[in-house]
Amino acid sequence: MRETTEELSELQHLLDSSHAGATDHLRAIITDDRTLRAREIADLMTGMRVLTLATVTAKGEPRVSAMDGHFLHGRWTMSTDPGSAKGRQIRARPAVSAACVEGEEVAVFTHGQVEILTPEHPDRDEVLRHWIEHYGASALPWDDIMLMRIRPTWMVGYAFARNTVLAARGVEPEVRPER
Repeated sequence: MRETTEELSELQHLLDSSHAGATDHLRAIITDDRTLRAREIADLMTGMRVLTLATVTAKGEPRVSAMDGHFLHGRWTMSTDPGSAKGRQIRARPAVSAACVEGEEVAVFTHGQVEILTPEHPDRDEVLRHWIEHYGASALPWDDIMLMRIRPTWMVGYAFARNTVLAARGVEPEVRPER
């Protein structure tokens, strides 16, 4: 987990407002006792996760693809070839939806705007170091990829059997605030 106390606080605010503003249908499925807190998500989403990313074509047609996602500082990071269809779609229309779904146990759903981490971006080096640590220095041509992260505008975390999942994965459950 690389999140600071401030980042976890910001993420928790986003999670709370997203869940509170969700539809009755979603809240009937992702009840308060099934929601994940910010620290729980950060602890569960370490390392590479398969992230399903939805983009939109110029004709307004949805496209979805699976990609490697890394949760760093309360945001999803990912990469693609800048000349790929996904790369072109993201540059033209940066609004995306992403889901990390691990069977029926855990899910994190995110909507937001993609931010391209250009070589000049102040956070690129740290994100790139994380990716190189994970994949190895020669795993990909890092200078030729489009490194990105999602600035989330909406996010919910879900665990059907929250306490059981957290215990099985070695994550300490957070105490829930009284409602």
